[in-house]
Amino acid sequence: MKLTNDVKAIVLDLDGTLLNSQKEVSERSKRAILTAHERGLAIIFATARPPRSVNDFLCRELQEIASVVYYNGALSVDNQLGRKHYPIEQMLTEEILNYIHTNQPDAYISIESEDIWYSSQTLDYKQVMKVTTNPTVVTIDELRKIQASKILISQCYDYKSLQELFEGKVNIIRTDSGSLIQIMDKDVSKERAVIDICTAKRIPMDYVMSFGDDWNDFNLFRESGLPVAMGNAIPELKEIAFFVTGNNDEEGVAQVLEQIIFGTNPIKN
Repeated sequence: MKLTNDVKAIVLDLDGTLLNSQKEVSERSKRAILTAHERGLAIIFATARPPRSVNDFLCRELQEIASVVYYNGALSVDNQLGRKHYPIEQMLTEEILNYIHTNQPDAYISIESEDIWYSSQTLDYKQVMKVTTNPTVVTIDELRKIQASKILISQCYDYKSLQELFEGKVNIIRTDSGSLIQIMDKDVSKERAVIDICTAKRIPMDYVMSFGDDWNDFNLFRESGLPVAMGNAIPELKEIAFFVTGNNDEEGVAQVLEQIIFGTNPIKN
């Protein structure tokens, strides 16, 4: 595999992929990404996280060289395309919240809206959802009126019914070992945002190498010419990957980038 011929862009998921279990980017991984960029590769970070979290985990040096896809594609920032935001229709947000409130009253619902996190429930989300801060608490009526970039639902035990009811209306995915449901506008996805960015840069998807570990990377893998699954990825992702690298605590991203950049042993399935 030749860097200049086969790979034109690198797409990196964060949690479970670039970030290790301590939610850090290792110095080795950082160096490999910066070197890849110096060699002419486009760098794209594609995550479910909001901008404020990306700022916490990615140093400015990495953010300045990259395009960034947030909220699984609901928000993206790119030097050529600018800032693109695709919120859920407010009527659908109301329908979803009403359904959950009526049929799954024990579920935890929150909304991300352009880098502000809201919930109608007062509880410690740092324990429930393994995050570092708690959301702004508003009334349920106020929550229904928010222009949602993404709806988050945890402890929802009837995912199938939710998916069937809103199929074709929104994009619903389940991540984090099935414990978290993420809902975006029906046309929002990581792959769509990445395709738009690569199209603007005149990079065919056949020349895109994507790294990931969870369900929100699945269709991005199908669109990418060189999908790379982490060693800790879900089995379904490994099945469609071009190859599998080390896990996120073994610097699996750096392992692959170093092989490409420095021309060491060819990468094999």
